[in-house]
Amino acid sequence: MIKRFSPRAYWKEALAILVLLLAIVFFRSERKELSAIGPQLKQADLLWVVAGILTSFLFVFFQGGMYRQSFAAIGHRLSFVNAIVLFLKRNFLSVFLPAGGVSALAYTPSRLRKAGYPKMAVRQASGLFAFAGLLTVFIVGLPVVFYAAFRLGAWHNAAAGLLVLLVLILLLAVVARSLKKKGWLYQQLSRRFPRFAPEMEELFAANVHPLKFTGAVIYSVGVELSGILTLLIAMKALGLPASVGAAAIAYIIAVLMMVVSPFLRGLGAVELSMVYFLEQSGYSAAQALSITALYRIFEFWLPLVLGLFAFAWKGKKLFLRVFPVLLTFGLGLVNILSAITPPLHRRLSLLREYLPLDTIHASNLLVLFMGLLLLVTAAFLFRGLRAAWAIALLLSGLSLIGHLTKALDYEEAAMAALTVIVLLITASQYRIRSSLQSLRTGLLTAGICFIAVTLFAFISFYFIDQRHFGVDFTWQQSLEHAGKMFLLLDDPGLQPRTHFGQEFIWLVRIPALATWALLVFFVTRPVFQKQRTAADQRARAIELVRVYGSSSLDHFKLLDDKQQFFSAFCEGLLAYGTAGGFAIVLEGPVCAAENRMDLIGEFEQFCRGQGLKPAYYRVDQDDLGLFAGFKKQKLMLGQEAIVDLQQFSMEGKDRKSLRNGISGLQKKGYVLAVHQPPHSAAMLDQLQRVSDEWLLHFQQEELGFSQGWFDKGQLQEQVIITLAEEAGAVKAFLNCIPDYAEDEITYDLIRKTDDAPGAAMDALIVKLIDYAQGQGKQLLNLGLAPMTGITAPDNTPEQLINLAAQKIKRFRHYQGLRDFKEKYASIWENKYLVYDSDFDLLQLPVALNRVMKRAGQKGTGAGRTDLTP
Repeated sequence: MIKRFSPRAYWKEALAILVLLLAIVFFRSERKELSAIGPQLKQADLLWVVAGILTSFLFVFFQGGMYRQSFAAIGHRLSFVNAIVLFLKRNFLSVFLPAGGVSALAYTPSRLRKAGYPKMAVRQASGLFAFAGLLTVFIVGLPVVFYAAFRLGAWHNAAAGLLVLLVLILLLAVVARSLKKKGWLYQQLSRRFPRFAPEMEELFAANVHPLKFTGAVIYSVGVELSGILTLLIAMKALGLPASVGAAAIAYIIAVLMMVVSPFLRGLGAVELSMVYFLEQSGYSAAQALSITALYRIFEFWLPLVLGLFAFAWKGKKLFLRVFPVLLTFGLGLVNILSAITPPLHRRLSLLREYLPLDTIHASNLLVLFMGLLLLVTAAFLFRGLRAAWAIALLLSGLSLIGHLTKALDYEEAAMAALTVIVLLITASQYRIRSSLQSLRTGLLTAGICFIAVTLFAFISFYFIDQRHFGVDFTWQQSLEHAGKMFLLLDDPGLQPRTHFGQEFIWLVRIPALATWALLVFFVTRPVFQKQRTAADQRARAIELVRVYGSSSLDHFKLLDDKQQFFSAFCEGLLAYGTAGGFAIVLEGPVCAAENRMDLIGEFEQFCRGQGLKPAYYRVDQDDLGLFAGFKKQKLMLGQEAIVDLQQFSMEGKDRKSLRNGISGLQKKGYVLAVHQPPHSAAMLDQLQRVSDEWLLHFQQEELGFSQGWFDKGQLQEQVIITLAEEAGAVKAFLNCIPDYAEDEITYDLIRKTDDAPGAAMDALIVKLIDYAQGQGKQLLNLGLAPMTGITAPDNTPEQLINLAAQKIKRFRHYQGLRDFKEKYASIWENKYLVYDSDFDLLQLPVALNRVMKRAGQKGTGAGRTDLTP
């Protein structure tokens, strides 16, 4: 099902596009001045250019210092090298992520993960880093505004933005204080979002060292001063008068614009505001443009390239994901600059000998439009969308043709050709496909809009009064002009002579622009429509599980929250869910042992065809060999607890407290009972009340995928064990589910009421053991104890899981779950997550969380496996 369109999800992109359009209009109006930039930059003083490059490195050093002191403020040491790498990588990602620098703060490089920094500590330090940055913009900006007011009389440009920034800083401080002190705001958020309450509490529980945080602020002031210094150096390098006041105000305004337009790091907004103010300060348009261009090379492009090298240094796979994005982004900028700057006269004269003037104009406008689309496509390309790759490849190819036909711009054409080559080489990196339904909807909508707009323009041109354009259009001319306007081609033969004529052109172009934008939106939507298993397929799945099932989780592979993949070559299936571009398989194949590896290979090929990345959840250690030929990575999730029923006994000192607890229940009149199906409606209603009270008490909802949920239809067919008062009121229960492992029994839900006795859960397990022994079973599967038992981590992610389980409060309850199961279990089996590459670990936790939420519900279930990491 296609999700409802939400404008809030795309407001940052829309704002960035609006600002870019305004910048394009502005710079296109300054074409003559733009032609002077090249010669001025070539004549720049080399010594000052070197000084600018060194200042850029100083800027990066100060940013690293901010991170170092932010970590120190919460009691963690971070080396300068790691701090600088952290900044460079996050700065690079901030250009392409929707919320800019804010969303980039969620990224943690492998250097930090290997060093064992807790995830919450990284978040806390990142928050301090961001707050210090906002604070020093105000600290440095305040004297600048006063200087502008008393010396230059131009304070209005920055004062309003600075006032808004002050309000934002104060608001953040008030919010942080309320959350730290558990004030009114904390209470409201905890009540509305109880699941995030422990995380909020831990996030704001850090004791910030004031002196160390002051160090971060001092480094941040250094960042602002280096920015102003870079602008002054750009002025000096071009041989222009260097005004400290003008540089300071232009810098502060530019930073404020970057805050307002976070997507693409304020690209367009910064240039537009800086050029405007420099012109107001007495610089000519050409000088202002040259200063801004050189400043952005030092301040924006050099750190961006350093960030690319930081990723490339780490490894080939990540570099191959990042480099095409940067090339596409760069080509978009080159297209825009090439379209708004005048062509070289010599090349243009040569081109006119081979191409008509109309073609040259058409190519120029197309290059501009494609440049804008390439900037937006780069962001979607970074997310791994196959449709974005196809669009980028198409636009790059058209850009190659456009640059050659516009003005023989072979330098720009060479970059377009390089982009095409790199995109073709890295095609396998982009596997997330758009929903076919979304694609059909987009094409159908675009087709209808094309017909409607073109028909409207055709009829209007044919019947419009001659005085508006000075032409009595024939039907052929009307059709030609209508087509050109919809395709956004320049039309020199269409010259409006009245105000209505100008309005009419925009009346056609605006719906045309909206149609193209809508088409791109639908094409790049990574929506996966769930396919329900037909009745005959379900019957086939049940039969396959009955014949080949060998796991306690096989029962869950038949539930309707998953899809089944059936082999075309053997009798077998895989159960999986889709989310975030992943196909997450529960365990592994259900088939004959000799076909298991072939079935995995078949599923891998299916996923490639569907644009999905396969991952396998809760894989047994003995089955890891099945994935050896597929170059997979593994991550230990925890251990599954199993009771040896033949060895288990309630006798001995170790079981004394357990015996006393159950004996106490019996003395108080509580009754343990095993109920065989079918069950009465009254019985199921009692179980429903227990389940609802359990979920309400913990403010939780149901989970699915690797565990079940309360369903009267399923419970009606299952053995139920209850703990009830003497009067008959049920206080706790568990349900036995089909277990396809040989001689094994297991359960799913285990829930109790608020007023159930403390030993209720133990009593249910002991009764289940007694029942299983009576049935001749040899093993009882108690389910997974997540994030525990990782005594010898094999890799960095496992080290982080082990550390998080020990140090982070949110995950400590997993140890309590293990302690409960250790009272009974004597066998512990390792369970793993199997996936393609470490890059997937950035997205897999979110995808796993989504497939576990049954029917879109949020929250936590209360099954035997509890939550998963």
